[in-house]
Amino acid sequence: MSGIFITLEGGEGAGKTTIIQQAADFLRKQNYQVTTTREPGGISISEKIRHIILDKQHTEMDARTEALLYAAARRQHLVEKVIPALKQGEIVLCDRFIDSSLAYQGYARGLGMDEILSINHFAIADFMPDVTLYLDVDPEIGLQRINRTQGREINRLDLEEIDFHERVRKGYKEVVKRFPERVVEINANRDAKQVFQDVRDAILTRI
Repeated sequence: MSGIFITLEGGEGAGKTTIIQQAADFLRKQNYQVTTTREPGGISISEKIRHIILDKQHTEMDARTEALLYAAARRQHLVEKVIPALKQGEIVLCDRFIDSSLAYQGYARGLGMDEILSINHFAIADFMPDVTLYLDVDPEIGLQRINRTQGREINRLDLEEIDFHERVRKGYKEVVKRFPERVVEINANRDAKQVFQDVRDAILTRI
């Protein structure tokens, strides 16, 4: 495959959606072919799974069920959208991938990062991003941003207590330690323009 697979990660309110759009616009102006997508979602089947996972009515969902649903959505999205775009030589910018499962279900839910990695290795057959940009945001700042953003989807994870989001951040820090050659940490507490500059520089370095 001749394309480049770039994922953006971070806790709630890190600004991934905005940054991905800005990065895509920038790269297209440089004459790169770009596909933007998200997890869970990006295609019909995975969007339906997303609705099940994030539905605020589903507060009784078991943590292992949640992890398996994410892995299932990830598999379908990968084979139906990501890999075909990469084979066409495109840059794929994806809002979340395997590292979200490691941080949220593996660490914050307490299922174990190795266990979640095993589930996802089955799902993605060892297919990993070329580079991952982790937007590190203080959970209180991130949740404040969400509350200020009109029209943003408020999902089941947004309803978790602050200590859950603190664990998610610790989980991401463990991901950074585990995959230092792949994951680039960026301070997302700052102004959006500063964050985008760092994201842009990291992408240009890779491509």
